[in-house]
Amino acid sequence: MSRSLVSLRCAELSDAPILAELWCDGLRRADPHEQVADLELVIKGATASPEQRMLVAEYDGALAGAILLRVATLSAINLEQIVQAISPHVFPQYRRHGIGRALMESAVAFAEELGIAHVATAATSGSRDANRFMARLALGPYATLRLAPTVAVRAKLTAQRPVLPGNGRQRTRLLAARRSMRRSQVEAPELELG
Repeated sequence: MSRSLVSLRCAELSDAPILAELWCDGLRRADPHEQVADLELVIKGATASPEQRMLVAEYDGALAGAILLRVATLSAINLEQIVQAISPHVFPQYRRHGIGRALMESAVAFAEELGIAHVATAATSGSRDANRFMARLALGPYATLRLAPTVAVRAKLTAQRPVLPGNGRQRTRLLAARRSMRRSQVEAPELELG
Protein backbone atom coordinates (compact mmCIF):
# COMPACT_ATOMS: atom_id res chain seq x y z
CA MET A 1 0.00 0.00 0.00
CA SER A 2 1.25 3.45 -0.83
CA ARG A 3 2.48 5.70 1.96
CA SER A 4 1.23 8.68 -0.03
CA LEU A 5 -2.20 7.88 1.40
CA VAL A 6 -0.86 8.80 4.91
CA SER A 7 -0.71 12.43 5.96
CA LEU A 8 -0.18 14.14 9.31
CA ARG A 9 -1.73 17.35 10.59
CA CYS A 10 -2.22 19.11 13.92
CA ALA A 11 -5.30 18.00 15.82
CA GLU A 12 -8.33 20.27 15.82
CA LEU A 13 -11.12 20.56 18.36
CA SER A 14 -13.48 18.83 15.94
CA ASP A 15 -11.22 15.72 16.15
CA ALA A 16 -11.93 15.23 19.87
CA PRO A 17 -14.87 12.79 19.52
CA ILE A 18 -12.90 10.49 17.18
CA LEU A 19 -9.81 10.75 19.40
CA ALA A 20 -11.98 9.73 22.37
CA GLU A 21 -12.80 6.52 20.48
CA LEU A 22 -9.16 5.96 19.52
CA TRP A 23 -7.84 6.49 23.05
CA CYS A 24 -10.85 5.07 24.96
CA ASP A 25 -8.65 2.65 26.96
CA GLY A 26 -6.30 5.41 28.09
CA LEU A 27 -8.80 8.06 29.14
CA ARG A 28 -10.23 8.53 32.61
CA ARG A 29 -13.37 6.58 33.41
CA ALA A 30 -16.07 9.14 32.76
CA ASP A 31 -19.07 9.94 30.66
CA PRO A 32 -18.14 10.08 26.93
CA HIS A 33 -18.98 13.81 26.84
CA GLU A 34 -16.50 14.42 29.67
CA GLN A 35 -13.83 12.42 27.83
CA VAL A 36 -14.36 14.55 24.73
CA ALA A 37 -14.15 17.70 26.89
CA ASP A 38 -10.89 16.41 28.39
CA LEU A 39 -9.43 15.89 24.93
CA GLU A 40 -10.56 19.35 23.84
CA LEU A 41 -8.53 20.78 26.74
CA VAL A 42 -5.50 18.70 25.73
CA ILE A 43 -5.83 19.84 22.11
CA LYS A 44 -6.06 23.49 23.22
CA GLY A 45 -3.02 23.05 25.46
CA ALA A 46 -0.99 21.44 22.70
CA THR A 47 -1.97 24.17 20.24
CA ALA A 48 -0.91 26.91 22.67
CA SER A 49 2.41 25.38 23.74
CA PRO A 50 5.65 25.32 21.75
CA GLU A 51 6.64 22.25 23.81
CA GLN A 52 3.62 20.17 22.78
CA ARG A 53 2.18 18.95 19.55
CA MET A 54 -0.88 16.75 19.01
CA LEU A 55 -0.90 15.19 15.58
CA VAL A 56 -3.47 13.09 13.80
CA ALA A 57 -2.70 10.74 10.96
CA GLU A 58 -5.13 10.51 8.12
CA TYR A 59 -5.28 7.61 5.72
CA ASP A 60 -6.98 8.40 2.45
CA GLY A 61 -8.74 11.32 4.19
CA ALA A 62 -9.99 9.41 7.26
CA LEU A 63 -8.57 9.89 10.74
CA ALA A 64 -6.57 6.71 11.32
CA GLY A 65 -4.32 7.44 14.29
CA ALA A 66 -2.90 10.08 16.60
CA ILE A 67 -0.04 10.96 18.93
CA LEU A 68 0.66 13.61 21.56
CA LEU A 69 4.23 14.89 21.62
CA ARG A 70 5.48 16.66 24.71
CA VAL A 71 8.83 17.93 25.93
CA ALA A 72 9.52 16.65 29.44
CA THR A 73 12.41 15.59 31.62
CA LEU A 74 13.62 12.00 31.84
CA SER A 75 12.38 11.87 35.43
CA ALA A 76 11.65 14.18 38.33
CA ILE A 77 15.29 13.90 39.41
CA ASN A 78 16.98 13.53 36.00
CA LEU A 79 16.38 16.84 34.26
CA GLU A 80 17.66 15.78 30.83
CA GLN A 81 15.02 16.74 28.28
CA ILE A 82 13.20 14.12 26.22
CA VAL A 83 10.32 14.12 23.80
CA GLN A 84 7.51 11.94 25.10
CA ALA A 85 5.56 10.24 22.35
CA ILE A 86 2.33 9.79 24.27
CA SER A 87 -0.26 7.27 23.13
CA PRO A 88 0.76 6.60 19.55
CA HIS A 89 -2.40 4.74 18.55
CA VAL A 90 -3.79 3.54 15.24
CA PHE A 91 -7.32 2.29 14.66
CA PRO A 92 -7.25 -1.50 14.03
CA GLN A 93 -8.54 -1.26 10.46
CA TYR A 94 -5.61 1.03 9.55
CA ARG A 95 -2.79 -0.99 11.07
CA ARG A 96 0.04 -2.18 8.81
CA HIS A 97 -0.36 0.82 6.52
CA GLY A 98 2.66 2.83 7.77
CA ILE A 99 0.64 5.02 10.11
CA GLY A 100 2.42 4.00 13.34
CA ARG A 101 5.76 4.57 11.65
CA ALA A 102 4.63 8.03 10.45
CA LEU A 103 3.52 8.94 13.98
CA MET A 104 6.87 7.88 15.46
CA GLU A 105 8.73 9.71 12.66
CA SER A 106 6.89 12.86 13.78
CA ALA A 107 8.23 12.32 17.31
CA VAL A 108 11.79 12.02 16.02
CA ALA A 109 11.37 15.10 13.81
CA PHE A 110 10.01 17.10 16.78
CA ALA A 111 12.99 16.04 18.92
CA GLU A 112 15.44 16.95 16.14
CA GLU A 113 13.73 20.30 15.63
CA LEU A 114 14.20 21.13 19.33
CA GLY A 115 17.69 19.63 19.62
CA ILE A 116 16.56 16.94 22.08
CA ALA A 117 18.61 13.76 22.11
CA HIS A 118 16.04 11.20 23.28
CA VAL A 119 12.52 10.08 22.42
CA ALA A 120 10.49 8.06 24.92
CA THR A 121 7.16 6.31 24.68
CA ALA A 122 5.12 3.77 26.60
CA ALA A 123 3.18 0.74 25.49
CA THR A 124 0.86 -1.25 27.70
CA SER A 125 2.61 -4.29 29.10
CA GLY A 126 0.00 -6.64 27.64
CA SER A 127 0.25 -5.28 24.11
CA ARG A 128 2.73 -7.62 22.46
CA ASP A 129 2.38 -6.03 19.02
CA ALA A 130 2.95 -2.48 20.32
CA ASN A 131 5.98 -3.54 22.36
CA ARG A 132 7.49 -5.42 19.42
CA PHE A 133 6.87 -2.43 17.14
CA MET A 134 8.64 -0.09 19.58
CA ALA A 135 11.53 -2.55 19.98
CA ARG A 136 11.98 -2.65 16.18
CA LEU A 137 12.37 1.16 16.31
CA ALA A 138 15.24 0.86 18.87
CA LEU A 139 13.03 1.89 21.81
CA GLY A 140 14.11 -0.38 24.64
CA PRO A 141 12.73 -0.73 28.15
CA TYR A 142 13.98 1.92 30.56
CA ALA A 143 11.61 1.61 33.50
CA THR A 144 8.46 -0.21 34.49
CA LEU A 145 5.52 1.96 35.43
CA ARG A 146 3.31 0.18 37.92
CA LEU A 147 -0.19 1.30 38.80
CA ALA A 148 -2.79 0.31 41.39
CA PRO A 149 -5.73 1.97 43.13
CA THR A 150 -4.66 3.92 46.21
CA VAL A 151 -6.98 1.89 48.42
CA ALA A 152 -5.39 -1.37 47.25
CA VAL A 153 -1.86 -0.13 47.97
CA ARG A 154 -2.97 1.07 51.43
CA ALA A 155 -4.48 -2.36 52.19
CA LYS A 156 -1.27 -4.16 51.15
CA LEU A 157 0.93 -1.79 53.13
CA THR A 158 -1.22 -2.27 56.21
CA ALA A 159 -1.21 -6.05 55.84
CA GLN A 160 2.58 -6.11 55.47
CA ARG A 161 3.27 -3.79 58.40
CA PRO A 162 5.54 -5.54 60.90
CA VAL A 163 3.91 -6.38 64.21
CA LEU A 164 5.76 -4.43 66.88
CA PRO A 165 5.86 -5.31 70.57
CA GLY A 166 2.89 -3.59 72.09
CA ASN A 167 0.57 -4.49 69.24
CA GLY A 168 -2.12 -7.13 69.66
CA ARG A 169 -1.23 -10.81 69.89
CA GLN A 170 2.51 -10.22 69.82
CA ARG A 171 2.26 -8.15 73.02
CA THR A 172 0.12 -10.82 74.69
CA ARG A 173 2.67 -13.51 73.82
CA LEU A 174 5.54 -11.38 75.10
CA LEU A 175 3.79 -10.76 78.44
CA ALA A 176 2.91 -14.46 78.81
CA ALA A 177 6.54 -15.42 78.15
CA ARG A 178 7.75 -12.97 80.81
CA ARG A 179 5.25 -14.28 83.39
CA SER A 180 6.34 -17.83 82.63
CA MET A 181 10.00 -16.92 83.13
CA ARG A 182 9.25 -15.23 86.46
CA ARG A 183 7.29 -18.24 87.69
CA SER A 184 10.07 -20.60 86.74
CA GLN A 185 12.57 -18.43 88.64
CA VAL A 186 10.37 -18.26 91.75
CA GLU A 187 9.55 -21.96 91.73
CA ALA A 188 13.13 -23.09 91.17
CA PRO A 189 14.42 -24.72 94.42
CA GLU A 190 17.28 -22.97 96.07
CA LEU A 191 20.38 -25.03 96.50
CA GLU A 192 21.75 -25.23 100.00
CA LEU A 193 25.42 -25.00 100.37
CA GLY A 194 26.69 -27.28 102.93
